[in-house]
Amino acid sequence: MDLRKYLRLNHSKLTWKGRFEIINNIVNALHVIHSENAIHRDLHSGNILCYQHINFWTISDFGFCGPVDKPLNSIYGNLPYIAPEVIVKMKYSFASDIYSIGMLMWEISSGQPPYANIDHDYYLAMNIVHGMRPKPVLGIPLEYKILMERCWDADPAKRPDINNFSHEIHQILKSYNQNENNEYSTNIYNSQLNLSISPSSGSINSSIRTYLSKTHSFKYLPEPRNATKEQEAYYSLQNDLSLPDSMYTVNNI
Repeated sequence: MDLRKYLRLNHSKLTWKGRFEIINNIVNALHVIHSENAIHRDLHSGNILCYQHINFWTISDFGFCGPVDKPLNSIYGNLPYIAPEVIVKMKYSFASDIYSIGMLMWEISSGQPPYANIDHDYYLAMNIVHGMRPKPVLGIPLEYKILMERCWDADPAKRPDINNFSHEIHQILKSYNQNENNEYSTNIYNSQLNLSISPSSGSINSSIRTYLSKTHSFKYLPEPRNATKEQEAYYSLQNDLSLPDSMYTVNNI
């Protein structure tokens, strides 16, 4: 079962500890890839698979995976998970994989694929480059939110590398395991989540958008950046008008 289907069926049952455990499995799998000096280049919830009998998650679909210095002449992937520097410069790196993990963290926290109600077109690409990011759900643990937002920073140098990422996840899980009564380790805390879109809802085409990786070509885009306060206000207004669910914000770190 892939992650998208799993979240659709089980999101309301997941504890935050359970969410961290899924991310830990994904990060460990990516650690193996990066330790071989390779980049996956197409991480999204359709190619994160679960071995349910042992509750273990791994990465699949290595068709676009390759060495860091592998030359490319096109962008291939699932647009919501593609890092802004890849959209603009076709510049894949270890950090662009980390960006994709940040988007997966948001999906695991919300139960929804990122930008499910937005057309995956030039305008989404432009907004991503300008700093638009999914809005963190209410009730999200602070350590989860901070790590997620570091992963999707517009500056690749500010994202954690896989070693630091893995260490931070392990430390958080260690803390959770030492305190099983922590509110984040129980299902009780899920009642405080204010999810604007339920896992069963969303646009008609959201499942198609989620799983479709394809070749992209975008021209005349500016350098990626995090949004200013003024841009944040603008995007918030636009999203309020076009998205009644208001699930999106911008990254103004």
